[in-house]
Amino acid sequence: MKIDYYDSKYEVEGQVELNPKLYEVKADAGIVEQAVRVQLSNARASISNTKTKGEVSGGGKKPWKQKGTGRARAGSTRSPIWRHGGITFGPRTERNYTLKINKKEWRKALSMVLSDKVAGKGFVVMNEIIVPEGKTKALVAWLKGLKTAIANDSKKFLIVLPGKDQTVERAIRNIPSAKAIQADSLNIVDLIDCDTVILPKPALEVIEKTYLK
Repeated sequence: MKIDYYDSKYEVEGQVELNPKLYEVKADAGIVEQAVRVQLSNARASISNTKTKGEVSGGGKKPWKQKGTGRARAGSTRSPIWRHGGITFGPRTERNYTLKINKKEWRKALSMVLSDKVAGKGFVVMNEIIVPEGKTKALVAWLKGLKTAIANDSKKFLIVLPGKDQTVERAIRNIPSAKAIQADSLNIVDLIDCDTVILPKPALEVIEKTYLK
């Protein structure tokens, strides 16, 4: 498969060949859904924490004697069945939401998402991405021109960089509709969430080297 790549003025400069093992993979919604669920679960932080009857203050004294009162037996006023008592089976910070997926399945899901972007014209290869002095205003203007020339219906962009680029990362920081990640750190949720993936030619080599084992 070959697709066009563009220069900084959004004009076709030539064609670049895409590896079919990454960009021509038939989609399987079940595998992609599993990969998304694993990523979101692993990013989930367990911050809710309820107190058990052993952690609630008070309740050290038996409220009344065991027999002879006519009332039900009670050993503590902090029992879960009492008002202000401990919580039974409540959320705890030690809960682990981590899920697992084997690397082969995850790479397959990633290839499916990349293939879908290419098939849906949401994959734009540039000769290079340059942001003068890392200015947000310059990047906004560049994305606006790209949207008009190539990605007319796009609302969210994902810029994939071949390596660390502080100028692009600094410029994109205050743009809600755009995000930048490195080619060796792709993730499925960001790829699905964007309308158009933008990457310079060197990033293609990094992706192929990283995800084709």
